[in-house]
Amino acid sequence: MRNMGTEPVKSVRVLTPSGMLGAGWDHATIERGIALGADVISIDGGSTDSGPHYLGSATAKTTAKAVARDLRSLFTAAAEAGIPVIVGSCGTSGTDRGVDWVAGIAAEVMAEEGLDLTVAKIYSEQNAADLKEHLNAGRVHPLPPLGELRAETLESCTHIVGAMGHEPIVAALRAGAQVVLAGRATDTAVAAAYPLMMGMPAGPTWHAAKIVECGGQCTTNPRAGGVLATIDADGFTIEPLDPTVSCTPITVAAHMLYETVNPFEMREPDGTLDVRDARYTALDDRIVRVEGSKFHVAGQYTIKLEGARVTGYETMSFAAIRDPLILADIDAWAELMRTMIRQRVGQTLGLADGEYAFDLRLYGHNAVLDDLEPESGPPREVGVMLLVNAPDQATATAVAKVANPLMLHLPAPGMDYLPSFAFASSPAEVERGAAYEFVLNHVVDCDDPLSLFRIELRENTRA
Repeated sequence: MRNMGTEPVKSVRVLTPSGMLGAGWDHATIERGIALGADVISIDGGSTDSGPHYLGSATAKTTAKAVARDLRSLFTAAAEAGIPVIVGSCGTSGTDRGVDWVAGIAAEVMAEEGLDLTVAKIYSEQNAADLKEHLNAGRVHPLPPLGELRAETLESCTHIVGAMGHEPIVAALRAGAQVVLAGRATDTAVAAAYPLMMGMPAGPTWHAAKIVECGGQCTTNPRAGGVLATIDADGFTIEPLDPTVSCTPITVAAHMLYETVNPFEMREPDGTLDVRDARYTALDDRIVRVEGSKFHVAGQYTIKLEGARVTGYETMSFAAIRDPLILADIDAWAELMRTMIRQRVGQTLGLADGEYAFDLRLYGHNAVLDDLEPESGPPREVGVMLLVNAPDQATATAVAKVANPLMLHLPAPGMDYLPSFAFASSPAEVERGAAYEFVLNHVVDCDDPLSLFRIELRENTRA
């Protein structure tokens, strides 16, 4: 392996091939990044973007074959170059099961390729009982818009993770890891860990990490592959790995608008990135130089908690409408549908409103923007999605079945015949299983950045 922080360096090059492990890329872009002198490969393995299901169920949104394909590309290139690979938020949500899942795939890939890399697994899942001790000690604080955390909320979660900063990753690298498979981590910590370990300043490092977190999204063609960031004492440069694509001051600066409350600030466990004075300069038609980024160390180190719990069980059905008489006033028809469902469910199943819930979404009309939809006039066709939530799967499906004749034949007010609609599938009812919701948006005060995380190292047996 190359110098791991034992000697001072003037710059560090971070190769980020994509915004997420499993998304895929052209291996030629990885080879180009290695040829340009990459010192580390970092990639995010997950996100909360896809909703609470993946955390609540501890399952991945990516398929194992896609993850294996990407790890093969990374491991073969990194092993030949002698540089580490860092993956954050393994298994989409960073649960312990997600880390082990990616580690199992990684082991298979290395065996197939004849590689024996030292692997560190960093677990970020949290125990409700331990968190209640922190809560009782006054070390847990809410983030807007949530209020004070209750112990019952912790107990109701199926899985809770803490979003680690760069420190556990650095600890794993210093212990000799050539591959770091981290649980839930901030997207930026994955890219910032190695440069910070090598002595690069916090301002440029965290800013560069933010820009590269989504790979090529900061370029003129996000589909073309990843980027290479070169961080030094005064700032950083960033260039695409595809030679036909460009970074511009606008595409780079604009990424600070992505997933941030404030486009000039970004909070990490140990402080806040401040880019108010950052200057973005085009060095040529492909490469951008950034200087002036600052990092303000916080008075208290904090770890953000994410938790999800079951809210019930869902059954869905979907029908398509193209009848012009109904589409002429689809909102009136939808309101009638809601009324009829409540009446029929009460009559047939004896359920009151509080014992189940349903949502009727009109795709092609206002399902995306609802009351904010600017267009007026009747749509040409509408897809009607009925989503039922109940305390158990059988009840959710029973409600959907009661609604079935209405989803197929309900006439609009004033119609003197039964129209026919088209179900998307047979059977019409699709059981979706448990539904989850995020319930934690809180931070824990920590005196030790490593205290909430556990590192396991598998030694390289050929070393």
